[in-house]
Amino acid sequence: MDPLGKTEPDTRSVEPVGRRFDVVVMGAGYTGLSAARQLARSGATVAVFEKGSAGGGASSRNAGQVLTGLKLDVVTLVSTYGEQRARELFDVSCEAIAALEQLVGDEQISCEFEKTGHLQAAAKPGHLRDFRREQALLARVFDHAVSIVEARDQSTELDARGYHGLLVDEKSCAINPAKYVHGLTAAAARAGAVIFEDTPVSKISRSSGGWRISTTRGDVEARDILMATNGYTDAAAPALRRRLIPIGSYIICTAPLPASVAARLLPRRRMAFDSRHFLHYFRLTSDNRLLFGGRAEFSGPTLESARRATAILKHDMLARFPDLSSTPVEYAWSGHVAFTRDQMPHAGLMNDAFYAGGYSGHGIALATYLGALIARRIAGERFEHPLFDDHFPPIPLYYGRPWFLPLVGLYYRFRDLID
Repeated sequence: MDPLGKTEPDTRSVEPVGRRFDVVVMGAGYTGLSAARQLARSGATVAVFEKGSAGGGASSRNAGQVLTGLKLDVVTLVSTYGEQRARELFDVSCEAIAALEQLVGDEQISCEFEKTGHLQAAAKPGHLRDFRREQALLARVFDHAVSIVEARDQSTELDARGYHGLLVDEKSCAINPAKYVHGLTAAAARAGAVIFEDTPVSKISRSSGGWRISTTRGDVEARDILMATNGYTDAAAPALRRRLIPIGSYIICTAPLPASVAARLLPRRRMAFDSRHFLHYFRLTSDNRLLFGGRAEFSGPTLESARRATAILKHDMLARFPDLSSTPVEYAWSGHVAFTRDQMPHAGLMNDAFYAGGYSGHGIALATYLGALIARRIAGERFEHPLFDDHFPPIPLYYGRPWFLPLVGLYYRFRDLID
């Protein structure tokens, strides 16, 4: 078990493959499991194929920050989409949090869900001025209230070096992601979905009745298919792979801190992150460990990159929290998050197959929410949604190997110097 509580789900299916389902779902993360639950509750026969363990990717290996908003900040949303569309997109993030809270309650998932709020720390003095402009825009366009904490007062929220004031949003939440995805796996199984773990899909192809799905345990047929592999999309879904960029997100976690130290570092136990492009994010776990993460490298996680990232993150953590120099780091882990070219989630039809993904690091609530929405569309409902996109274009010159990530990393490091 890791400090966020990952355990093996008890829903492994031993049912033999070689039959027909209404819907096959590729991927047993938040998106796929939420979709499977929704479809099974509507009466469909559903099989979920997962090449590892259910929730074994970034769905269990993240920081458990359930945040308002999207990857794009509200200033960029408005400049890109206009005020009305930007408001619709921002509201989706808030609806997703409400839907997550509802699901956790309905399924009685014990996952440490808590309304903590979040804080964003200004990495430079000028960023606090940006926060003030964002605060005004949030109030005027989005009817969403946030507060500003001056640098001289920020110890009421955060005791860390190198920050120059805070933006505080009371609407965000915390969750134990591994306990949540474990509970979501059980909920999908209770609804009637059949979950095949350690069963990679090797190929999907059209058949007279819909789709033929080839797996390591044999072939199955399905009327519809949902590609919900997100940051773990591989050659079995080549079209989707051209649209999703897997990027490693790395996390370290300290030994439990004395209660007095934890209360000083984050007095209100908020979810926290800073204003850099190469950002850091951090929080306290339920047993008072400091969890500290970030894009320590713009690359896919490997054993070697994870070692480098651990050393980088420990150095960066001590620069912000020097009093932890004698506190050991007891855990380190990483997972793939999926970015899109426009840094927005997308869902819809692609070459007659359904898909959803691209949460760009904001996936706990949004993936759960979008999985359920695309499931409703698969079941035959017809409705419009700001994140539905049946014309999601591929990234030029990209076929699944993100050769450009080192260049992207250099670009954002430069931006952090000048912005």
